[in-house]
Amino acid sequence: MDAQRAEMRALEAEIAALQQACSELPAPWEGTARDRKSFQETYQSDTKKCESSKDLKSQLGHLKSELSFLSTLTGFNIRNYAKQTEDLTTTEMTEKGIKKVLQRHRLSGNCHMVTFQLEFQILEIQTKENLSSVITELNIIMEPTEYLELSEFVSRAEEKRDLFMFFRSLHFFVEWYKCRKRTFKHFKEKYPDTVHLSEGSCSSCMEIRSARRPGFELVIVWRIQIDEEGKVSPKLDLLTKVPQRALELDKNRVLETAPQSFRTLLEVLGIEAALESLIKLHCAEND
Repeated sequence: MDAQRAEMRALEAEIAALQQACSELPAPWEGTARDRKSFQETYQSDTKKCESSKDLKSQLGHLKSELSFLSTLTGFNIRNYAKQTEDLTTTEMTEKGIKKVLQRHRLSGNCHMVTFQLEFQILEIQTKENLSSVITELNIIMEPTEYLELSEFVSRAEEKRDLFMFFRSLHFFVEWYKCRKRTFKHFKEKYPDTVHLSEGSCSSCMEIRSARRPGFELVIVWRIQIDEEGKVSPKLDLLTKVPQRALELDKNRVLETAPQSFRTLLEVLGIEAALESLIKLHCAEND
């Protein structure tokens, strides 16, 4: 893109210079036939340059439109990009019709609130029959580092040199992160006296407690897991904080089996409905 912009600016400067030269030419009746021919050739060249410049502007506009669409669709915004190419073809390879090129890429950008920097190398080998390419090196830097779930995932992506898995998994991680934040915010606003977010709006835990029952608390822990293959999924657990006396009186082991019962509730109702039922149950017991 930078190279295209530079070329467009160079074309515009050249057109301006040609126009200036045309304006300084003598009038047709003051010059010879050769002068008139030179003027016509210059004018035609000027016109072609203008058309070329308009085509380049149109192409740049189309590329910007496509880039904007992809950013909106995926959430990724690429801010800086650089590429270097090194020809590794030897004389022996050339004689055999083989071309070997190493590409070094560097880019930085963000996917919503997560900022990243990538450096990777692609080795391309072209023969008379086919063209193959492989990522030989991948380095990833993530900011901020507060998203602990991403740390192990980044290490796996670098080890596998899987660029596609990185972008795909990061996209779905961000989507689940926003879902968790939106869901917790909803219940905090709906039940302000019962629901508490100790870590703020970006909390991964939601506490359910009441002033009528001090010492009794339910904690929802919502993690975002990324498996070995890069699949992203939510994992919710229920923790109970109750006084020792309450545990002694729980002859039916309701508190002990509460985490498993909550997981069953999640499978049947889904995340939001299961949390709603749990909060309502807690509020009803306090009435």
